[in-house]
Amino acid sequence: MVLTLLLAGPATAAPRLMTLDWTIAETLTALGMPPLGVAQTAAYRDWVAEPSLPDTVVDLGLRVQPNLELLVDLDPDRILISPMFASLEPRLSHIAPVTTVSLYAGSDALWPDLLAATRKLARLGGRPEAAERLIATTEARIADLRERLPEGERPLLMVQFMDARHVRVFGEHSLYQAVAERLGLDNAWQGTTNAWGFSLVGLEALAGIDAQLVVVDPLPVGVEQSLADNGLWQHLAAVREGRVLHLPPVWSFGGLPSAERFAEQLAAALEASRSRDS
Repeated sequence: MVLTLLLAGPATAAPRLMTLDWTIAETLTALGMPPLGVAQTAAYRDWVAEPSLPDTVVDLGLRVQPNLELLVDLDPDRILISPMFASLEPRLSHIAPVTTVSLYAGSDALWPDLLAATRKLARLGGRPEAAERLIATTEARIADLRERLPEGERPLLMVQFMDARHVRVFGEHSLYQAVAERLGLDNAWQGTTNAWGFSLVGLEALAGIDAQLVVVDPLPVGVEQSLADNGLWQHLAAVREGRVLHLPPVWSFGGLPSAERFAEQLAAALEASRSRDS
């Protein structure tokens, strides 16, 4: 036994990975290899929520302005970023090798990009098999939820409030639409979207769309109170007819963990709404 261990050599330590990006952070955590440091951990808990970060994860400061001295002290083996933080790469590369992981690459189909990014992160963490487990469990869970939903659901209009008069409405190339499609649900929004899969519109743009309205938290401060007196909002057919579902925070630019969370929350809200109406 001793000889076998000597021949095999010492166990390879897991790489010390750190990231500024919440999507990378949630995916690493779901893979069972949470990063040692993440930028803006408190905001992560507000916007991403789950999977929760271990208490040992260090807050690296602002995503766009991380604490470089702290990063040096933590001595990471690799720093992971998404393309939106590319401008920081020259400074970060003086601390450790930097790898860019792109999940929202602007291709026609988002889901394959999410699977590829999951596999890349698992390889970087030295556990490629973890990606296959996460992919399999995520897809199986969404398929199971689809079986629970009846056919004929009204098309969805999925939004997040930016202020009391403007929302992000999610469509082509968004995580929310990718999940809705896998649940067998239609998206009522047929307007153009950006590379992140949303359009920023005024509430008037939602008028006349026959849909089940889905509002994803968190709401900006004061918005809930303002909507009670907002004529544009109150005039929407979905609001007048009580067809508004509120979901807890789900990271709209997330990876597979957010996809499964959105599927869970959406399916539960639709089932609860049916029970109330029956």
